[in-house]
Amino acid sequence: MTDKSKTNPKDSDGQDPAAQQPVEVQIIGQFIKDLSFENPSVGKLLEGPSDTPNIKVEINVGAKRLQQENIYESAIEFKAVATSSDGTIYDLEIVYAGLFRVKNIPEQALEPFLLINCPTLIFPFLRRLVADITREGGFPPLLLDPIDFAQLFMRRLKDQAAASKPN
Repeated sequence: MTDKSKTNPKDSDGQDPAAQQPVEVQIIGQFIKDLSFENPSVGKLLEGPSDTPNIKVEINVGAKRLQQENIYESAIEFKAVATSSDGTIYDLEIVYAGLFRVKNIPEQALEPFLLINCPTLIFPFLRRLVADITREGGFPPLLLDPIDFAQLFMRRLKDQAAASKPN
């Protein structure tokens, strides 16, 4: 004899899968939030190239909820300082951000989404800007390699855990 009563299948959380709505993401816009390019050694450009420059690159990501419902800002803070034995060649600082409308995302998934997925979406535009700005500053374009934002996020979690541990 078979049981003909119908029960709703449950997922691993014990919820009806039909009740779960898919995550909706919309890129509202992206923009340069802050930009600074300093070229303190412009006179030395005329003298010709000196030794091979040392380029120090720093990158950080941040996110915040805006006042509008379901609207978030995700920003990449980028800094590159090129130096040589003669001193600073250039100093580039840029904050490039995107506005995202995110709906139906579980709260525990929101922070990783804003610090991994959103920066991954806007990074190619930042990469192009960095190349254009350094080229327009009179130098060879600084071409950035792809960045693993998931690895940056995991490193941030590890650093936060280490900082919260009592000695």
